[in-house]
Formats: sequence, C-alpha cells, structure tokens
Amino acid sequence: MTTRRTRIKICGVRDPETAEVCADAGADAIGLMFVPSSPRAIEPAAGLEIMGALPLFVTPVGVVADLEVDAFCDLESECPAPVFQLHGREDEKTVRACGPGVVKAFKYDAATIDSQLKRWGAIDEVEAVLIDGSSGGEGKSFDWDALRSKLDAFPKRVILAGGLHSGNVAEAIRAVRPYAVDVSSGVESAPGVKDRDKIAAFCAAVREADA
Repeated sequence: MTTRRTRIKICGVRDPETAEVCADAGADAIGLMFVPSSPRAIEPAAGLEIMGALPLFVTPVGVVADLEVDAFCDLESECPAPVFQLHGREDEKTVRACGPGVVKAFKYDAATIDSQLKRWGAIDEVEAVLIDGSSGGEGKSFDWDALRSKLDAFPKRVILAGGLHSGNVAEAIRAVRPYAVDVSSGVESAPGVKDRDKIAAFCAAVREADA
C-alpha cells in the first residue's frame, strides 16, 4: 500500500537561514512574500538570495496580491521563482496573463465556495488553488469538513491554509486530504519571526498524519 504524502509549504520566509531550517525540517516549498502590507514582506533581491540558499527539490513560491500584469512581469524578472501564488482579487484575465502554473488563493466562504471552485477550476493556467481561512496571514481556520464535500469532482490540486499549526494539522489533513498544507503564523514566535522548533513540530505532525 502506497502512503499518500502531503506536501508542506512554509510561507513568509525572510532570510536564507530560515529557508535552510525549513528545508532541513522537511518542507517541500517556502513562500517569499512580496505583498508590502505583510509583516513578512521582503524585497525581490532578498527573495533571490533566499532562492540561492535552497537545496535541490525545495521549491520557492513568490506570493503577490493585486499586481497589474506589467508589475508582475517586472517582479518575476527580478526574482524568477518557478511558482507564483496570486493571493489577491485578481480577475481571470490577469490570472491567465500571469500563468501558466500559478496558484490562485482565495478565502473560504460557504456562500461562495462553489462558485470559486468552478471559476478557478476552469482556467488552464491555474495549477492549484489555495483555500485560506482569511485573506491571508491572519491565522484563521474554517470548516474543513464542509470543504471536503465540495472537492470530489474538483480537477485541480488543493492547498489548505489558515490557522494551521502542529496541534491541528493532522485533523485538517484527515478532513480535507489536500495536496499540500501551507503555514505561516502557526510556526512563528512573533509576526514575521519563524520559530525553528515550531517548524520542526509542524513538519513532523504532517508526516505522522500521512502515516
């Protein structure tokens, strides 16, 4: 019997040392925050330095919100992450122009989840959707069981975010069976300050849930 492996993304990494800690703990991806309002925001040059410190097979993901296409292209040229996550209110035209291979993030809302899944599931340039409990970085969870019932026919990979930490990620994985889980505030000692022990505990909890 093959064990299904849940991928792990640690978002809001701000320096090469933390990136190495994430990789050593077993993270599959790290998020580079290019949203100026975030306490985890970095400049493209810092993102490029972090990318250079990552070992093989750990993927850097650039996180942006509400950029015009030209601004997105400028950022991509300065810090050419292989994957970008669009975490704003981007419309379909913008998402297509920023693709292919993008992750489209949106907040879970029981009233809109069906339309959101239909909307982004139909766009070829969207590789995966990230479903969050907030607009991003606020550490708010949501009804995982209610989401699971919506995903049976969904054609894209699903990344689960929002309020995850080492104490609840196993429950979230069992409820949703996502392709990946995404954590930021749940592995921090303060906003924007990653905690080595919390990162290790989170990654270990994911592996235990998979087993």
